[in-house]
Amino acid sequence: MFTFQHQVRVRYAETDNMGYVYYGNYAAFYEVARTEMLRSTGISYRELEDMGVMLPVTDLNCKFIKAAKYDDLITINTYIREKPGIRIKFEYELFNEAGELLNTGYTQLVFVDMKRNRPCKPPQVFMDKMAPFFGE
Repeated sequence: MFTFQHQVRVRYAETDNMGYVYYGNYAAFYEVARTEMLRSTGISYRELEDMGVMLPVTDLNCKFIKAAKYDDLITINTYIREKPGIRIKFEYELFNEAGELLNTGYTQLVFVDMKRNRPCKPPQVFMDKMAPFFGE
């Protein structure tokens, strides 16, 4: 299993009139966390695209437990529990500074060959980066 932690501070523009994070922004928090998670392995989304592979989201699930507010420092724990194949699933837990669980969710993405516009296996260099997290 691959685990990663990233923090973001809620900006004013991400809140509604009540000072709570607008619900649509949680998907953006997920994106930041998974992008930084991949970057931490030494390979970025951009490098995958340069290899001719894109990763569109096929599923998004988001459960709201408690509201995040303006200026909160949010900790996003991100998990990849299963070895990636054609699909890769990221799971998320968001906590505030008091350690309260605010939100849980997941995104599933699929590796797509950009030339053929068809699902494909991940590049070997990506799988090599993932191997240590899955006992290989």
